[in-house]
Amino acid sequence: MNNNYRIETKCIQSGWNPKKGEPRVLPIYQSTTFKYDTSDQMGRLFDLEDSGYFYTRLQNPTNDIVASKIAELEGGVAAMLTSSGQAANYYAVFNICEAGDHIVASSSLYGGTYNLYGTTMKKQGIDCTFVDPDASDEEISAAFRPNTKALVAETVSNPSLVVLDIERIARIAHDHGVPLIVDNTFPTPINCRPFEWGADIVTHSTTKYMDGHAMSVGGCIVDSGNFDWEMHADKFPGLTTPDESYHGIVYTKKFGKLAYITKATAQLMRDLGSIQSPQNAFLLNVGLETLHLRVPRHCENALKVAQYLSEHEKVAWVNYPGLDGNKYHALAEKYMPDGSCGVIAFGLKGGRAVSVGFMDKLQLAAIVTHVADARTCVLHPASHTHRQMTDEQLEEAGIAPDLIRFSVGIENVEDIIADLDQALQTV
Repeated sequence: MNNNYRIETKCIQSGWNPKKGEPRVLPIYQSTTFKYDTSDQMGRLFDLEDSGYFYTRLQNPTNDIVASKIAELEGGVAAMLTSSGQAANYYAVFNICEAGDHIVASSSLYGGTYNLYGTTMKKQGIDCTFVDPDASDEEISAAFRPNTKALVAETVSNPSLVVLDIERIARIAHDHGVPLIVDNTFPTPINCRPFEWGADIVTHSTTKYMDGHAMSVGGCIVDSGNFDWEMHADKFPGLTTPDESYHGIVYTKKFGKLAYITKATAQLMRDLGSIQSPQNAFLLNVGLETLHLRVPRHCENALKVAQYLSEHEKVAWVNYPGLDGNKYHALAEKYMPDGSCGVIAFGLKGGRAVSVGFMDKLQLAAIVTHVADARTCVLHPASHTHRQMTDEQLEEAGIAPDLIRFSVGIENVEDIIADLDQALQTV
């Protein structure tokens, strides 16, 4: 693939490069297993001495081709698909952590990820300290411990729409000898490429804009190849010391810049098995081919909807980084000058009960447990995706009780606004 191609061309052309007589469209390798002629050939694959495919739980050609496309879009060296965005966020951290370790994470993380790091991984012996991503360098640095292994955040948080100061947060992470792991689901690489601002590892819920059609659940981890694991070898023994489950391989010595993704594939996917199905990877690739067309339309529509809501007498507040005067407008302009995402957060006068009642009156916008696909949808996080969080945790995450998460689709924006208008008339 020509690395000089622009991102729009990469959305379509990267990954699958058919040779003479091969299918023009990426095939679905719908097979659990792959044949070899000799036992030695298979053995070398299991020893990581040869590259190839032997069992889809670890790797599959369809998946790897789609992962390589996402890596090119993000500007990374390698990527791995997972069965969901949650799996991607879990693997991204667990790949460099073990019992007794610690991470620092943004308090504005999506509720499911907050619970993953704050509750589930804590049961596995990995502790997490949540910090306000807008806090001072000193406050964030105070959360680090000698056993801290990563700093984790979202480029644009779901649903509070906090825009991360990537350059600053990356500097803090690196000052403490750990990588910055960033979930880039909402902006996608069309609007933001965190590696260019110092992030080391990027994750995605490909279920959202990348798929775009709400047809397939999936996730992805992309490694920039820029973090020097050897420089901090004592912190990351899983990468820098022999792996006895692979005959003493040292990933950084044997695989260089591919060490992180190779370990995630050969070790975590081998043992935990959260692989994305080839069928879902195929559908994801179909979505990626139009990502560069859809994302600008989402952002264009969202800005018009946000402007409409901000001027409506029954709306108490609107949070959208694209609005002039928004707290994060300057950061959004720095990191995402072409637009942030198609998601808006707002609340109505009268509080939580009024906001919930309003949602029931919408006709075009559907109440669904989803966000960031082609269709306009709506959700009340405090009642739905974040209902497992306490009031204190909701406040810490920047989620007001009346917050409505409105995901603006790619329909005609006048129809979206008309739907909002008729529902607001009932309030």
